[in-house]
Amino acid sequence: MMSKKQANQPQFEQMIADLASIVHQLEQGDLSLDDALQQFERGILLARQSQQQLQAAEQKVQILLQPAQLAPFQPEQGE
Repeated sequence: MMSKKQANQPQFEQMIADLASIVHQLEQGDLSLDDALQQFERGILLARQSQQQLQAAEQKVQILLQPAQLAPFQPEQGE
């Protein structure tokens, strides 16, 4: 189940595509200074969001790869 925060965040793949588009626009050099700055700011935001998503995914993978640490069953006294 997705939280509201996750539902509002763009998908990782979409963010990467948007970043590629921004880089292409900036490399063309056809944007005005204001537009270039605006796109740059958006790119920085997308880069940070995608980095956070990558870190969260890496943490999940690390948790899943850890061997299970199960304690032996010990019934409570009186049962």
